[in-house]
Amino acid sequence: MERGDRLQLSSSFGAAAAAYAEHRPDYALNAVRWALELAPGPRVLDLGAGTGKLTAALVGLGGPRGLGGLSGRGGLGADIIAVEPDPAMLAELRRALPGVRALPGSAEAIPLPDASVDAVLAGNAMHWFDMATAGPEIARVLAPGGVLAGLWNVMDDRVDWVAGLERVSGSAAIGPRDTYRNWRSATAGMHLPGAGLADCFGSPEQAEFRHGQLRTAGSLTATLATRAGMLVMPAREQETTLARIRAFLASRPETADGEFTLPLQTGVLRTRRL
Repeated sequence: MERGDRLQLSSSFGAAAAAYAEHRPDYALNAVRWALELAPGPRVLDLGAGTGKLTAALVGLGGPRGLGGLSGRGGLGADIIAVEPDPAMLAELRRALPGVRALPGSAEAIPLPDASVDAVLAGNAMHWFDMATAGPEIARVLAPGGVLAGLWNVMDDRVDWVAGLERVSGSAAIGPRDTYRNWRSATAGMHLPGAGLADCFGSPEQAEFRHGQLRTAGSLTATLATRAGMLVMPAREQETTLARIRAFLASRPETADGEFTLPLQTGVLRTRRL
């Protein structure tokens, strides 16, 4: 993705921060545990934290070994820090999670000291990072042996009606990175910081964890409307796309009436700082 396109898309969410907080899914807790099981200590940074969907999962994991043995503060006690560049998204995070240390900043300029965290997580955010700059920054703040993990909630397009929804929605609403069949290839190299700096991180691992989100036809349409490609779309084209999505959901017995579970997988790309 060209830098200008990436900046336009990544900066689109603030205008829809409240809708993002209301409609985007949380993360499979088993996926969060797996992402962090190799972390050498309890200090966790949620980078590009948005409205705090992943931050909330970190806080909510309970028990003294809730995150692979991490211990410290909060619901699971880990020392959690959230960093988010968009003021409106950050305000939503602070409103929802007032006990979390939440700072303005970006993946390209992380407001933390060297070797100050044991894990950096990014929930549906790593694809927005300029890794030529962000990669060395992430390596800088990670302690030796620290974990970098990207998490993505992807629709399970092995389910027939989900595959149909993907076809009628278009790539602005459901892109390759957003589907089970394609997320691995779309994210496989996202941890790499660029030419000449590939030695910052080790070989990555990828895994999927079953997840789901309770939706109605209306709330699923609202969820898709918070995708960056939809947010930057001209108003008339956006409404045409949303109308097509509504019509499809109304035509399917799985989604036409009442609540249903949207089948998801939380995909994780995990690597360690060398």
